[in-house]
Amino acid sequence: MSPTLIFLLAMSLFAVNNGNPNIELKIGVILDMDSNVGKMSKTCISMAIRDFYRKHHNYTTIIHPYYRDSKQDNVQAASAALDLMKNIQVTAIIGPMTSSQADFVIDLGNKDKVPVISPAASPSLSPYNNHYFIRSAHNSTLQLKPITELIKHFRWSEVVFMYEDGEYGRGLVPYLSDDMMNIGTKVTYQTVIYPSASDDWILAELYKLKTMQTRVFVVHALPDLASRLFKKVNEVGMMDEGYVWIITEGLTNQLHYLDHKEDLMQGVIGVKSHIPNSGELFDFKRRWKREFRSLYPDDDVTALDTSGIRLYDTVFGLAMALEKIQKEKGDSTTDSDGSGALKRGSRLLQSIRNFRFNGLSGDFNVINGQLQSSVYEIVNIIGNGEKTIGFWSPEIDGISKKLSNETKGLKKVTWPGESDVVPKGWEIPVSNKNMLRVGVRVGGFDQFIDEHIDPETGQITMTGFCVDVFNAVVDELPYAFKFEFVPFVTSDGKKPAGSYDDLVFNLSAGGYDAVAGDITILAHRSDRVAFTLPYTEAGVSLVVPIKDERKSAWIFLKPFENELWITTGAFFIYTGIVVWVIEHRVNEEFRGAPHKQVGMLLWFSFSTLVYAHREKLISNLSRFVVIVWVFVVLVLTSSYTASLTSMLTVQKLQPTYTDINEIKRNGESIGYQDGSFVRDMLIRMGFNDTQLKGYSTFEQYHDALELGSQNGGVSAIMEELPYIRVFVAKYCNMYTMRGPIHKTAGFGFAFPVGSPLVHDVSKAILQVTEKQMMNITNHWFREDASCDQKNGPQMKTDGLGHDSFKGVFLIAGLSSTSALVIFVLRFLYQNREMLVSQDHSVSQKLLVMAKTFDVLRDNKSKTSIPKAAVHVESHNNNSPVISVFHQEAEVFSQDEGFSSIQPGSPLVLDTIQVVQTITN
Repeated sequence: MSPTLIFLLAMSLFAVNNGNPNIELKIGVILDMDSNVGKMSKTCISMAIRDFYRKHHNYTTIIHPYYRDSKQDNVQAASAALDLMKNIQVTAIIGPMTSSQADFVIDLGNKDKVPVISPAASPSLSPYNNHYFIRSAHNSTLQLKPITELIKHFRWSEVVFMYEDGEYGRGLVPYLSDDMMNIGTKVTYQTVIYPSASDDWILAELYKLKTMQTRVFVVHALPDLASRLFKKVNEVGMMDEGYVWIITEGLTNQLHYLDHKEDLMQGVIGVKSHIPNSGELFDFKRRWKREFRSLYPDDDVTALDTSGIRLYDTVFGLAMALEKIQKEKGDSTTDSDGSGALKRGSRLLQSIRNFRFNGLSGDFNVINGQLQSSVYEIVNIIGNGEKTIGFWSPEIDGISKKLSNETKGLKKVTWPGESDVVPKGWEIPVSNKNMLRVGVRVGGFDQFIDEHIDPETGQITMTGFCVDVFNAVVDELPYAFKFEFVPFVTSDGKKPAGSYDDLVFNLSAGGYDAVAGDITILAHRSDRVAFTLPYTEAGVSLVVPIKDERKSAWIFLKPFENELWITTGAFFIYTGIVVWVIEHRVNEEFRGAPHKQVGMLLWFSFSTLVYAHREKLISNLSRFVVIVWVFVVLVLTSSYTASLTSMLTVQKLQPTYTDINEIKRNGESIGYQDGSFVRDMLIRMGFNDTQLKGYSTFEQYHDALELGSQNGGVSAIMEELPYIRVFVAKYCNMYTMRGPIHKTAGFGFAFPVGSPLVHDVSKAILQVTEKQMMNITNHWFREDASCDQKNGPQMKTDGLGHDSFKGVFLIAGLSSTSALVIFVLRFLYQNREMLVSQDHSVSQKLLVMAKTFDVLRDNKSKTSIPKAAVHVESHNNNSPVISVFHQEAEVFSQDEGFSSIQPGSPLVLDTIQVVQTITN
């Protein structure tokens, strides 16, 4: 007789003797009785019933378990459930332990309204959709949180998910993919392993995984299949350094069931629910071993895991819920024979779907039929032992060494191969001496990449700027990166095997593991390969010859821009006109025949340029104008002299072409680098094939540009900026870069699409750019750069423009215009009677004003009145009106063109009309 039955009989006798018979409540238990888990679970349930009623001997209810064996079969589990519900009429069922069996039993429980309490963790079984299902374990998707944080902590970008086929394994697949996507990690492959799969099939699958680059594996399987799997993992060498193995909670809790565990797992990481240590738990484990040994003396003593401890707490919670509903129902209506299980099951459901207490497993909290999340423990498994390296809980942001936010990260981990180095999570599968084949295109510019072959050994050595940058980048990587350069050449090794596009496409086809060198990042190339960040400046521009403009016959016109020449000429003429207008009436040198006056106007204004004017100015207004203008001329001539002197004494080089469209319109030839994408760019710009010529060295560029298009060469070279900088510096004072810069992304290194190397190499490029790029550049281009600095072309500077002289022209314009306005106002004022006269038409007034302006004002005889200017008109009342056009008598100095009226001096009345009316 079992200890549990003996205990129940004793409790019944004790209750009867005390006059208070216990109410026996029937509870069904469905387990795989012959399995290790079944035996462990039955032991825990028996001990829980005994321990509970020993502590609560005053309870009026007592659980009577009815065990049924599911025999590891889903149909048998369903049959056992039907028997318990129909024949035994149990109040609730504990079990089954697996999700596949629980799926059938839960459906029966929903129909017969019997609560089913099971640790089945599959996410497809939900207490929210199955009202009579109470899950006494965590939803299996919850364990993905610590696994995700673990992968995120080590920044692994790829994982492979290996899972056992069945309800246990399949349910986790979509949730794992979503969680990995949320942290930017890609599930590159999923391996489904059937429990019935042969060892040879498992071996073949592992070899296939080994050829892939991902080295992080998440395994979700039960112990029986996991034992076979990890045995083969060790056989194929996948438990070595560089690999990462992560196992889920179900397997971590049952590691003691694995065969030869000490030989299977070395450096594996597992996750499991954290059970806080306590004296009560320690005592229970000790008693459990003794109990297990007494029940199964022929079996090896197995270990107690989390599921067994939670089953123990489940029985405690169920017993408390049964006592609660019994008290609520009352003794008077209780069926002592245990009938009425259907009604009791419905009432029990409300109590066990929401209850909470502190058990052996810690805080046992069930809400809406689901055991709530707690702390997860991350363990490092090394042979038979395991050590805790960190924790995760909903309250902790990430993972921590201890149960607090103050100790972020993990403790030291021992990885497969007994390595302390954190695996990077991937490897490039290679087939040639375990080294990556890095393709390079040679035959171009030696400064960037060049090939040297040892004539004795035949060993290939690559040199150049791009090679040094690649080597520096590899040195910055946080892990070893073994590689060899493989030239992209023809079979005879004398010339490139194709263009740069061909090299990139060869990489995408698997011909190389990576491509280095002067590879420009382009959109159509990025469709086939993955590029790193660029490590050079970007852009394409034009290289043209330059000439020394000092040898030009028209260099004397260069100091001023065309606009300034035009502005200066206009001001010369305008100043001359102003002076002529002011001086014409008072200065005989500004009079004469029209052609003579025009010549005088131009002569006087332009002679101020060399200060050769000898004409005496009479009016102070004209003197003021000339003084200001002479100052402007002084500024202009000084600036002109300085600019011309600079042009004649300092070398000035001017490009032969400034616009690529000019070359295209003239039908001239243009050069480019053989195999470069620049050829396609030129064709898109409208050039014909006959205008395009390809070259492969700087010397060929130089020879072609010297010949020119007319002699079989080219007029310009279209090239990328890194090449242009070196070429222009190499040939000092001969070539320059002109035209707009067509944007590109610069040089980069290429890898197959999806390669994890791209991120790490890009980061290393940034480090090299900040620390070493200047030294590498100086090493390869130092001599050329010094040539450019010492003797390099000093490009043409633009001539002086009118913007530089706006101030002086403004002063000259204002002074001349002001003088002209003052003169005109005076002239009009002197002839005001004529202007206001009503006896003449406008045309007559203008004619008279013009004649008046053209009359020379004689300073020696100012009182003579021309007869032609005086006439008498007859008006009303026979009043004669005398109209005299005379000049107003004013007192002026002779130098100003006026004189005072002195006694006896003749009066000249030639401009002002005097009207006198005589009345009889």
